[in-house]
Amino acid sequence: MRANVFRLPMQHPGDLSELEGLIAQEMLRADEIIAVIGKTEGNGGVNDFTRGFFTQTLMALLSRHLNEPADSLIRRIPCILSGGTEGVLTPHYVVLSRRGAPLSEPAPSGAFAIGTAMSAPVPAHEIGRAAHVESVSVAVRKAMAQAHIADPDDVHFVQVKCPCVTSARAEAARAAGKTVASADPNRSMALARAAGAFGVALALGEIGASEVSDTALLQNFSVRSDRASISSGVEVEANEVIVLGNSPHWSGDLRIAHRAMSDALDIGAVMQVLSDLDISAAPQVSVQDRSRVQAVFVKCEPDRRGQIRGQRHTMLDDTDINAQRHIRGAVGGLVAGVLGDTRIFVSGGAEHQGPDGGGLIAAIAEKVTSRGGGSSCAL
Repeated sequence: MRANVFRLPMQHPGDLSELEGLIAQEMLRADEIIAVIGKTEGNGGVNDFTRGFFTQTLMALLSRHLNEPADSLIRRIPCILSGGTEGVLTPHYVVLSRRGAPLSEPAPSGAFAIGTAMSAPVPAHEIGRAAHVESVSVAVRKAMAQAHIADPDDVHFVQVKCPCVTSARAEAARAAGKTVASADPNRSMALARAAGAFGVALALGEIGASEVSDTALLQNFSVRSDRASISSGVEVEANEVIVLGNSPHWSGDLRIAHRAMSDALDIGAVMQVLSDLDISAAPQVSVQDRSRVQAVFVKCEPDRRGQIRGQRHTMLDDTDINAQRHIRGAVGGLVAGVLGDTRIFVSGGAEHQGPDGGGLIAAIAEKVTSRGGGSSCAL
């Protein structure tokens, strides 16, 4: 089994011309696509409809090529999008595909592996609560099994999209005699992200079941996952899970690595994750090594204590620009400066994802020995 990664630009949230071109040129088969992760130029909030627009366009495209209804495709192919390309960030999407069967005999060293899973729809009254945590945890384990990753230490990045409670969903729950964790959609999104992070941490053994409770979400920030990246939105009703790691049952020229970021200035973590992939930055990645980088994923969060390394920041006090937009622009600029590339997935809302006030970074790159021949494509 072999994974491919295609990092593609978009001119607007409904532009999939690059993907259409790859399929037309037979560089990628539509039936090999198993997941998409992308950045759209919306606001990243509850009413960010660029995410739904992209997803609808993607499913329509795949439906034409696969002769399968879009409603069926959307239930089995995760399309996880983060809105907001502030600062230098470039709107783009990463198409993940696989072909072939698992190796009959494990290889001496692992190669990049992908697994996906979708949970059952999460009822509004369970969103952002312990039951939601368990739902995510079960889905993560299923995705690991699909990726043939047995050891949680071989998992380097778990992208999850969780549903949130809209006003309509809250009203429907009340009519059914249920209560919701929060009827405020923005608060609900944060609670859903927290539940997703707890679920990943539970599945990977980063925390135990005793640490999971309704009251711990958005309260006990010592509970965290250093490999979870959670988004939430109105466009989904179930948990969509993408597990990325390395497995000896996969072949290919790609590997993934990750590091926790202690704060928004942790350039050291960026350098370290690149070093794990045999890429140096002095101070910026060389053009040759830059071509080996296939995708970069970052999670970040404004420090809720209002300081960064002892100095005050005003992100949380700005009523003109949401704090998440501030942090995406700031961290995106830092990481792009090291890479010399603006095609970076940078997502805010990192509650319980990486150190408090920090986050995490993961990168996929070609192995050094694969120069000149790889099976991946970065456009």
